[in-house]
Amino acid sequence: MSRSIRAVHDSFRDDIGDLVTRRPLPGPHVAQIDPFLFLNHHGPQTYAPNNRGLPFGPHPHRGFETVTFILDGELGHYDSGGHESVIRAGGVQWMTAGSGLIHAELSPPSFKRDGGPTEILQLWVNLPAKHKFAKPAYVGLQREDIPALDTGDGGATLNLIAGELGAAVGPVETLSGHFMSTIEADAGARVVVRAPSTRNVFFYIVRGCVRIAGDEITQWKLVEFNDDGEEIAFHALDDSFILFGYGEPINEPVVAHGPFVMNTREEIVAAIQDYQAGKFGPPAAVA
Repeated sequence: MSRSIRAVHDSFRDDIGDLVTRRPLPGPHVAQIDPFLFLNHHGPQTYAPNNRGLPFGPHPHRGFETVTFILDGELGHYDSGGHESVIRAGGVQWMTAGSGLIHAELSPPSFKRDGGPTEILQLWVNLPAKHKFAKPAYVGLQREDIPALDTGDGGATLNLIAGELGAAVGPVETLSGHFMSTIEADAGARVVVRAPSTRNVFFYIVRGCVRIAGDEITQWKLVEFNDDGEEIAFHALDDSFILFGYGEPINEPVVAHGPFVMNTREEIVAAIQDYQAGKFGPPAAVA
């Protein structure tokens, strides 16, 4: 049985300098879709030559994970754990901040020199209390590292980042057993994907238009589902691109302050003090 829609949430504009940014989560009517906390959609836009690049210089995180999808352009990653990479279009960065990490997400020098198109999604995924002080980790995937799977009717491809689909296993092994993917659907495709009723679904339409149970839903919308079925079914009315994942709800208090997400106010104060004391390691070594 396919799940029904609980609500459809709009994105709202919240540009960061000259970077076009839309945010569907959190929003006026949805604080989180536990364990998913936050999504920024940057772009699409084109930067001119000799630009300043993306504005995400070294900054700290603790208590959650960031999952960054590079849809167009390139993105450099540098962190205090010594991880460094430049991920191209179609790739993904999965960073576990855990006990504390300083990272930077910046445009490579060639992009700042030459300019070009950019479009990026960043999703924040909460960690339960038992994992909030996990050892920081980072996985950088290029498009060719991510299995591209036929969803069944030949009109759509699911790019499997984490979790399992049939015999396929995504390259990211998550702490909490999340499923994470993107779906590229041609106009006319009818897609059915598994989504266990015990998990909360994250379904964001990056571009295109889809029909779900008779409702037409356009780009930049976040769809929240009821837990009344074991699958998600949709009909792509246009060529569409969708961020689709699911995870077990944590059902714990969420106290967030800037780049820290913990369970109590006292833990937030401790995170700030630890960062100021240099316990997150040296600043990210930016190229």
